[in-house]
Amino acid sequence: MFKKMLVLLLAFVMVFSLIGCGPAEDVAVDDKEVETEPAKETEKQEDTDFKIGIMTGTVSQGEEEFRQAQLMMEKYGDMILHVTYPDRFMDEQETTITNMMAMASNPAVKAIVMVQAVPGAAAAIDKVRDMRPDMFFVLGLPQEDPDMLAPKADIIVTTDDIGRGHQIVQHAYDMGAKTFLHYTFPRHMSIEFLATRRDLMQEKAEELGMNFVEIDAPDPTGDAGVPGTQMFISEDIPRAIAERGVDTAVFGTNCAMMEPMIRAVIETGAIFPVQCCPSPYHAYPGALGIEIPEDKRGNLPFIIDAITAKIAEKGATGRLATWPVPVNMMFIEAGVEYAKAYLEGETDGRVDQAKLTEIMEEIAGGEVILTTFKEHGNFFLFLADHIIF
Repeated sequence: MFKKMLVLLLAFVMVFSLIGCGPAEDVAVDDKEVETEPAKETEKQEDTDFKIGIMTGTVSQGEEEFRQAQLMMEKYGDMILHVTYPDRFMDEQETTITNMMAMASNPAVKAIVMVQAVPGAAAAIDKVRDMRPDMFFVLGLPQEDPDMLAPKADIIVTTDDIGRGHQIVQHAYDMGAKTFLHYTFPRHMSIEFLATRRDLMQEKAEELGMNFVEIDAPDPTGDAGVPGTQMFISEDIPRAIAERGVDTAVFGTNCAMMEPMIRAVIETGAIFPVQCCPSPYHAYPGALGIEIPEDKRGNLPFIIDAITAKIAEKGATGRLATWPVPVNMMFIEAGVEYAKAYLEGETDGRVDQAKLTEIMEEIAGGEVILTTFKEHGNFFLFLADHIIF
C-alpha cells in the first residue's frame, strides 16, 4: 500500500538485528552512553559536485533517524555525510554546534538535514551561516521556538502536533478510554508544540468527559539517562492502571518511553493510542520481539500483520494503534531528496511546497497534506490517520 517501503524495511532489518526498534530497556546499548559519532562517508560514489550532511541522534535517542541516515549513505554514497548530536544534548549543546560546524567546514557540503532538530539547532545554524551564509538547511521535528527557527532554516517539517492534540484523545476515546495518562517532563513542556498539544489534549478530554492526568517522568537526558526513564515507565504504568482501571489510555512524549510503555500496556490490559513519533516500526517490533525473515524483507503488510498477530496472541487486540507512515524516517529521506532537488535546480526557489509534497507522497505512496504554521511559509505540519492492531 505504500511505495518505497523496501528501503524502510531494510533499515529495520538492521535495527532488529542490533537492538530492536527504538531504545529498548533490556539491551546493552541503553546501559551505557552512546558516543557521539564523527562524520562518516561511504566509498560508493555519486556523480554530483556537492555533499549533503545529515545530523541525527544516536541509536539511544533517535533509532529511526539514525538508521535512515545510514540508508541514505548506502543510497547516495560519498554524497552523504552523517554525524550525531550527543545523547545529553541539553547539557552538551556546544558539541552539537561543533559537530555541525565540522560538516559545514567541508566546502563540498551545500546542505544539512537535521532530524530531530533538538535544542542547539538554532545556535548551530547561526554559527554555520556566519561561515557559510548560503548553506541550505532542512529541519525535522524541531524542539525550539518555531518563531525563532523559521527565519533561520530553509525548510522545516514536523508532525502536526497541534492537530494531534484533539486527534489522539478522540482516537483513544473511540478505542474505549475513559482516562488519559500523559507522561512527560518539564523540558518537553517547554517546547511550544508539545505544550500546546498537551493543552489541547486536556481540552478534548474534558469535552468528552474523560479524566486527564499528567504524570512527570524522568528526562532521559538527565542524570539517570534512558534507563532511568524506562524503569520509571515500567514501574509506574502498572500502578496507575491498577488505580484507574484498564479503560485508561497511556501516552508519552519521548521515544525512550515507547518500548516499556507498550509492554506495560499489554501486560495491564490498558490502551495505547499511538507513539510520540508514530510509525509501525517505532518500538513495536522491539517491544514484541518480532524478527523479519529473509524472505519477508520489504514486505510492509508482513510487519503490520506480525504486530497484529503478536498483539492478538497477548490478548490485546483493538487496544494498541499507530500511524501507517514511519514519520521520522520519512522526514530524513524527504529532507535529503528535497535538498538534492534544490541543489540540482529542480525546485522553485528555496521553498517549494509542491515539490516537497511530491517527494513526501512518493515516499508515503499516497496523498500527503502539508499545512503551514502561522505565517511561516517554510514551516510545514503533517498529519495522518491511525491504524488499530
